[in-house]
Amino acid sequence: MKNKKPKTYLESGVDLGKAKILKESIKDIAESSFNKNVISGPGAFGGVFNHSDTDEDYLVSSTDGVGTKLRIANILNNHFTVGESIVNHCINDILPSGATPLFFLDYIGANGFDTKKVTEIVQGISYACKQANCVLLGGETASMPDTYNDEDYDLVGFIVGKVKKVDYLSPSKTSAGDLILGLPSNGLHTNGYSLVRNIFDTEKNPEILEEIVPKTDKKLGEILLLPHKSYLDDLSPILKNINGLSHITGGGFYKNIPRSIGENLSAEIQLDAWTTPAIYEFIKQEGNVDLDEMYRVFNMGIGMAVFINPEKYDEIKKQLPNSIVIGKLVENFKEKDSVKLIGL
Repeated sequence: MKNKKPKTYLESGVDLGKAKILKESIKDIAESSFNKNVISGPGAFGGVFNHSDTDEDYLVSSTDGVGTKLRIANILNNHFTVGESIVNHCINDILPSGATPLFFLDYIGANGFDTKKVTEIVQGISYACKQANCVLLGGETASMPDTYNDEDYDLVGFIVGKVKKVDYLSPSKTSAGDLILGLPSNGLHTNGYSLVRNIFDTEKNPEILEEIVPKTDKKLGEILLLPHKSYLDDLSPILKNINGLSHITGGGFYKNIPRSIGENLSAEIQLDAWTTPAIYEFIKQEGNVDLDEMYRVFNMGIGMAVFINPEKYDEIKKQLPNSIVIGKLVENFKEKDSVKLIGL
């Protein structure tokens, strides 16, 4: 099922350029509401808020969705892991501030109430919350006829966590010479599904989801519905001993690493430092996707980047045995090329 014309995210309906422009516009609007309590707002993985000058903690919040992974869940009638995924995605978005979760809220919007489906989603959400010692504090399930089509639904999560002010991981804590450790991902997590659905035409050809992905023993649909991995358990013990974190989500290394490093720094990523999982080779081949496009859309096997002092490597490696040195931070005063992929 090879496509002669290369598939792109733009062709699949996702315009990253327009998205960037829109987010910049929204950022200006949001910042017009700021007060002295805002420590970090739009652009960071999580918004950081100083709710009290006398309290020792900052509050950190984030919100996100699961994207069109929901379409795969609908085709396979399996909704538990998308519930897990939204919680874990949000947890990973507050970790780069050094925060751990307090509570979570969910929003499910649909054409009507499908009790079995909604129950399965919330069971997945609750499971992930309990794994993270995070309270599922509430949520909203909205029935909106004529807004969603047939079996379609949307799933959104909102999380609040906390971090001690002295432990807040500001981008200013990173430095030239820091090593970048990569933590392996658990599949696509929650990004790139529109491109995948376009390549495999999953709406018209759902049988493709039952095919075994080459060089694996798993079906395509099984891999696509793997839950977004939470890095909370891996990182909680060492948050005070690192310089920063980047959650590698939509936009890959290019978009996400600059959100967590100093303005005069760039990241050099050695692409031969890890073996890219077979699912990405399959996607690239079947969609004839340019390699640079792959790295702009997917996590490519690395779900979290950890920035550390080189002298702490041996100590941290013992606590993160699955981590891989994938690069380093270097000085950059040109204010461009914040991420360089070596070997592309």
